[in-house]
Amino acid sequence: MSDQQIPLPPATFEFLVVSLKTQTEFHLGWLHFGDAEDRPEPDFRIARHNVDLLAMLQEKTRGNCTQEEQRLLDNALTELRFRFVQVMEQHHKKAAESPAANADAGTPTSADSGTPPAEGQASE
Repeated sequence: MSDQQIPLPPATFEFLVVSLKTQTEFHLGWLHFGDAEDRPEPDFRIARHNVDLLAMLQEKTRGNCTQEEQRLLDNALTELRFRFVQVMEQHHKKAAESPAANADAGTPTSADSGTPPAEGQASE
């Protein structure tokens, strides 16, 4: 290992949850650094996949987490589901205001409703 490399954080359950939460926030456009006009469109497909991953973790680890771990996971899912819906509504409102942008906006199809899964709906 080079002296210039940054050490990696420990591989913990908390780090996994925070990592997936941060990735989801990035794909929803909440973590953009730069000019507003350079902001990429939200990637709802990847954001939803990350929410599904966290929901699967919640289901598979039920009863096996500490209270702090369970609270972190529950709060992350609640917050991300709320943000997903909020960003989706903003995206649809923006698309409705500029009809010419609809053709290239990459809005979700009816097969992917764009809504996050409800609690307990993660696939096994």
